[in-house]
Amino acid sequence: MDKTEFLGRVGLFRELGQRERKEIQGLFHEQRVDRDQFIFLEGDAAEYVYIVLEGKVKIVKQAPSGKEMILEVFAPGEVFGGATLLLPRHPASAVSMEPGVMLCLPRLDFLALLKRFPPMAFQIIELLRTRLGEAHQVIRGLAAERVETRVARLLFKLADKTGVPDAGGTRLGLHLTRQDIADMVGCTLETAIRVLSRWQKEGLIKTEEGVITILNRHELGRLLGPG
Repeated sequence: MDKTEFLGRVGLFRELGQRERKEIQGLFHEQRVDRDQFIFLEGDAAEYVYIVLEGKVKIVKQAPSGKEMILEVFAPGEVFGGATLLLPRHPASAVSMEPGVMLCLPRLDFLALLKRFPPMAFQIIELLRTRLGEAHQVIRGLAAERVETRVARLLFKLADKTGVPDAGGTRLGLHLTRQDIADMVGCTLETAIRVLSRWQKEGLIKTEEGVITILNRHELGRLLGPG
């Protein structure tokens, strides 16, 4: 895909015209990554803003116990990295979930673009607002929601980000282990297995080669409550 066209699909650069996107595309360089490759580590200097061009990336944080907690998953077109949030260091690590390609924008060039194109600053504010709301939702879920509700909410979120129509449902566009799901919703592996196995027996989802397909969106959505 043409890089100018691709940047037009990235929220951060959506307000820029084609000519402006063409001018700035040379500031990015591509980084190819393998499955399970660290893109950066928690505490590293935030020297680049990253955009997923191909593949999927998970943001993970290590708990004091040594357990890995998946905080977020980013799909093509999404921006990530501490520099995006104007932080000097990355607050968590980024790991590729499959072979892919990242677009990397140096931090100093990113800051220069914010000064040159004020609409980008408003997009950053919107990005912060969205991610703060998502963080609040996660915290509220851990405190008050049943595990089934948290898992259902996660599947819908990933379906909205990566889902593709499939025979009879929506197939998530990434491979997730039961451990991945347990880490993302804050439950034990055994609980995640039990919930997903029950839903599969009830015909709400199916799993093939590590990929989940939502078969009955209406019934699964009832777990989220009204609205």
